Amino acid sequence: MNSGVSIMDLGLNEFRLDLLEYINQGHDIEHTPFGLHAVVAAREATPPGVVFVLKNRNNGVNIDHKNQLHPFYMVYISDEGEVVVNHLAPKDLLDRLRLLCKGVHTPDKELCRDFNKQTRDGRNMKRYSELLGEAINSIINVKQESDIDSFLRGVQGSLFADPITGLDDFELICFLVIK
Repeated sequence: MNSGVSIMDLGLNEFRLDLLEYINQGHDIEHTPFGLHAVVAAREATPPGVVFVLKNRNNGVNIDHKNQLHPFYMVYISDEGEVVVNHLAPKDLLDRLRLLCKGVHTPDKELCRDFNKQTRDGRNMKRYSELLGEAINSIINVKQESDIDSFLRGVQGSLFADPITGLDDFELICFLVIK
């Protein structure tokens, strides 16, 4: 108790409370369209990149029941295509999102202008599609590594059963561009 670590640090309760507060303010998240995005400024703990929030369409796959947010998957990928935070660390990723977004109620017009210029007002999303592919590949790679590790440890399971094949297994819910 004297270490400064709270029981809230061990779970996702603080984020559930934030969501409940948001809903109680009258926001209707049930009817929010998919594919929404925002642009925020990078900080020291949050290098430039993209956070993708995905929903698994293949209900038979829960990647070894390790993802606390299943059927949702979040991946933070850098502009260079390196995974900053994978889908198995939702608390870390949500902490970073909170740092970037909590209390921000208006868009940064300069960042939005730069993003719109780079993407030609959303008509050229090639770079972000490539990063989305890298994010999904990271989920697949973690799954395959886990299957192989389980097999080598002699754990009976489903080696490569219900494979995740790529983009068709996921739906893009939203993404946050970090510039």
